[in-house]
Amino acid sequence: MRLATIRTATGTRAVRIDGDRAVETGHADVGELLAAADWRATAEAADGPVHERAGLDYAPVVPRPGKVICVGVNYGNHIKEMGRDTPEYPTLFAKFPEALIGAYDDVVLPAASEAVDWEAELAVVIGARVRHADEATAEAAIAGYTVLNDVTARDWQYRTLQWLQGKTFEATTPIGPELVTPDEAGTGLDLSCAVDGETVQTANTDDMVFGAVATIAYVSTILTLNPGDVLALGTPGGVGHARKPPRYLTPGAVLTTSIQGLGELRNTCVPEKRA
Repeated sequence: MRLATIRTATGTRAVRIDGDRAVETGHADVGELLAAADWRATAEAADGPVHERAGLDYAPVVPRPGKVICVGVNYGNHIKEMGRDTPEYPTLFAKFPEALIGAYDDVVLPAASEAVDWEAELAVVIGARVRHADEATAEAAIAGYTVLNDVTARDWQYRTLQWLQGKTFEATTPIGPELVTPDEAGTGLDLSCAVDGETVQTANTDDMVFGAVATIAYVSTILTLNPGDVLALGTPGGVGHARKPPRYLTPGAVLTTSIQGLGELRNTCVPEKRA
């Protein structure tokens, strides 16, 4: 099953994607849908207003997650290019909902940064409350997977030992277009990122050090994960910051992020406009 949050003339709506149609579930967004204990059955039975899939205006698949927790240095080839050791534990940082944008929205390049980089990522969305999860419980808590690009202001990220300030600039992080449930998503997915049509990242999710289940189990030891929370699972090699010379996003650049079977983000980079 595939779910999405779309913008309509009367506000956002959660929809189930059926081929070339999008059927409203009766909820304002996917986050609200996932908060229902019977969300899966509700979504499967939904028979609300129908929209044509072509031309949908996608909002972030979960517009207001309670938490966006991200994993750094989590692909073998990215660890190598950054000159790091394989981590013993997941390297965690966070984003806030203000950073999230829809699948085809513009990425706003912060005026304060001169080093904005791309990071194609697989993200997992939580579908059940989970705390101190074992492997089976963690797997059962997965609502589905989606595509995310952890667009990063590198000059701000490395101002201190903590990365938060470079990772959560407003309107920089596309997520979507749809949430795909595990039964349809599969495993071992090919991931890619392109800038202006040039492929800059390619990998398979099997190269992750810590997969979705391990990450959920680890994070849920720290705090409760709730329906709608998002975990971004790291980026592979090929980031601009690791190139010689470094390469960064510029106004007008088109950022395309794809994951096999999950969909594609297409975002134009625009300069920040200050009032």
